[in-house]
Amino acid sequence: MEILVSLVLKPAESEREREKEREMECLFRRSSSFGKMKLDPSPYPPQKRCLSRNAAFSYQKFIQFALEETQLHTQLIPSPLQVLDFALFPEPEYDVPIFCASFFTASNTNVVVLDLNPLHDVIDTEDYKAKYYKNLMPLGQKYAELLPWGSKITGESLGFFSPIVIWSKFCSDQHLHDILFAAFKEYFKAWLQLMDQAKVETNASQLHRNCEAQHKYLIWRAEKDPGHQLLKKLLGESLAQDLVWNFLFNGVNTLGSKSFLDYFPEYRCVDGSISKKRSIIGKSFENRPWDAKGNFIGANIR
Repeated sequence: MEILVSLVLKPAESEREREKEREMECLFRRSSSFGKMKLDPSPYPPQKRCLSRNAAFSYQKFIQFALEETQLHTQLIPSPLQVLDFALFPEPEYDVPIFCASFFTASNTNVVVLDLNPLHDVIDTEDYKAKYYKNLMPLGQKYAELLPWGSKITGESLGFFSPIVIWSKFCSDQHLHDILFAAFKEYFKAWLQLMDQAKVETNASQLHRNCEAQHKYLIWRAEKDPGHQLLKKLLGESLAQDLVWNFLFNGVNTLGSKSFLDYFPEYRCVDGSISKKRSIIGKSFENRPWDAKGNFIGANIR
């Protein structure tokens, strides 16, 4: 008898929990891990404020019990299918980029996006890019040379990416997985350092602009994230919908009042509904459209 296990795990809060998660991942026939946090770069605990979409208590013991009991009756085997979708957002008082790690691994294929997603435009304007990415370009260039560019991507998607984005597709290979893990750690540390150095914004118009930028990002991901079909297969349509709108991209209904079509009118169908297409407009880029200094060299993205 084969048991299919589908789980949503919160990020581990300690090394002991992380070790437990690593052990359990070996048991899953099917598993998925997701995380989302909102952070305020105020002083460290107890002053530092972390708003997490995770519950105040852990379901870790529930999962462990279910796995241990199941192993008494049948064999659990590992699955090549793994998903990580992990995003961290600053409070709107800060215009710090959004940390994004979106990884998908099947039996022999890996699709990876790792980035500090810009809150504001970095293609047509220089101020925001210089503020947050100028000093990170050596880091981005380092991993751009180690992980292959993931082939075609449209200008629509590029509008949400930074010059240091890692967009990659590669066959399963331990060496490349080790490189990806190293990149994840360095990018995450870089993001935390930006948070530590961030200064609070008190201008009302800028606060509104930051909120709207986050809202636009969230509503795009909630509506067009390419992982949705996979989540439906893993979790079922109802749970996948709840996970996407109320957890991963929670904020769509609170950070702003604009609709998806307000931001992206090109997706409006004749009947007023949203087109199901993944991409409507935008030039496709087969190679990295930024140079080593972060200059956009892809010409017009439209």
